[in-house]
Amino acid sequence: MTDEEPRERDQRILDAGALRALAHPLRIQIYDIISQYGPQTASTLAAMTGESSGATSYHLRALAKHDLIREVDGLGTARERWWERPPGSITFTNPDALKTPSGRAATQVVMTEFLNRRHQQLTEFAMTDLAELGDWGEASMISTGTARLTLEQLHALTRRIQKIVDETVDQYRDQEGEGIRPVTIRTDIFPLPEEGH
Repeated sequence: MTDEEPRERDQRILDAGALRALAHPLRIQIYDIISQYGPQTASTLAAMTGESSGATSYHLRALAKHDLIREVDGLGTARERWWERPPGSITFTNPDALKTPSGRAATQVVMTEFLNRRHQQLTEFAMTDLAELGDWGEASMISTGTARLTLEQLHALTRRIQKIVDETVDQYRDQEGEGIRPVTIRTDIFPLPEEGH
């Protein structure tokens, strides 16, 4: 492994069943909230999503059936169960699932909903008065750049940025204490259409 290569991470490629289970706007929202904010109950998720706790409970069970989330050991009661996301990263791009119309459709729904949620969060941040955020706003960054790269240079850039993201997530994912809040880390690296298209 070189400095340019990220270390091997636990990564789950979602199978067609898990993709179909996740392919629902509320389930994606629930999954994303648990990923970003940590363990939740049906009641806390109901408050965050504006849905009933019965609806969030139903969708939590559907996500758990495909091991997308799991019950937190030793936390909660028989009436109020806490749910968390298992450690490790996931990928929605499953070559086998993409070979079938239902697999492609589920993948498209999941990707579209996640991107819509990310865009909504980014727009809300951009519309916030940064003075209200104080140092948190000052430390944040929205940046774009365009470079002309070879395929090999694109691979190298992607690996370098992924390594920084992985190291940060590994070091701070479960950090707790005063002055700590969830921070989303976004990386968008992709080729633009060929000139003239």
